[in-house]
Amino acid sequence: MKSLILIFSLALITVSCGSQIYMEPTALSTVIEKKEFDFNATKAFPTNYDVINVMNSMPGSTGTRILNLSPGNGFNLKKDLFSVALPYFGRAFNVNPGDAGNGGISFESKEFYVKQSATKKGNTLFVITPRDQKENYVFNLEVFKNGSAFLSVSSNNRQPISFDGNISAVK
Repeated sequence: MKSLILIFSLALITVSCGSQIYMEPTALSTVIEKKEFDFNATKAFPTNYDVINVMNSMPGSTGTRILNLSPGNGFNLKKDLFSVALPYFGRAFNVNPGDAGNGGISFESKEFYVKQSATKKGNTLFVITPRDQKENYVFNLEVFKNGSAFLSVSSNNRQPISFDGNISAVK
C-alpha cells in the first residue's frame, strides 16, 4: 500500500513539474521562419533601484523586482510594421515637458531591421532595431523552444528594462 501511494505521489509530482507549452513547436517554427508574431509581455524587470525601492516600500510588497503586467502589453512584428506598446519603469535622461503622458515605450515603425540567429542552447535570438524613431531602441528577444520569450530593451535615452512573456501568432 505504501509503495502504491509513493508511486502515485511521484507520478503526480512529475506531471505537475513539466514545463508549460505556450505554442506548439510546428506553429512556433512557422512564425519564427516568417518573422511575423506577437510578443505578449507578462512580467517586467526594471533595473532602476529607485523604482525597486519604491516597489519594496509599498504595502503587501514581496520584496522582489518583478512586476506582473496586465494583458495588452507587448509588440507586434510583421514584415512591414513593428508596433510596440510596453510600459516603462525607470529613468529617462532627456524628457520634453510636453511628453508627460508618454511614459511607456509606444510607437509604430515601418523602417526597422531584424537580425535572427541561434543561441548555443538552440533558442532563437532576434535583434530588432527601428530606424525611424527619435530614440535609438534595440530590442533583444530570445525565443525559447516552448514559446516563452525574454525581451531586453535598451535605448540611448532610457535605462534598460527587461520583460518576460510568450510568443503567439499574429492576429
